[in-house]
Amino acid sequence: MNDSDKIMAAVGSLAALVAVVAWIGDRRRMKRRDLDSVGFMPWTSVFFFALMAAVLLLGVVGKDLFKG
Repeated sequence: MNDSDKIMAAVGSLAALVAVVAWIGDRRRMKRRDLDSVGFMPWTSVFFFALMAAVLLLGVVGKDLFKG
């Protein structure tokens, strides 16, 4: 595993963490009691782009790792 794979694995893991936090934020927004207090954070978009980055980066690292 070279340095670029380590960097991609770290960034992919961070993106996965951001996706989990955004997923929790989106669930909280959907189940809020006060329907008028919407907030300003686009949790769905943050979740989508963070998950896409995590899947792509960790997929490349996994492919290189299993290739040998």
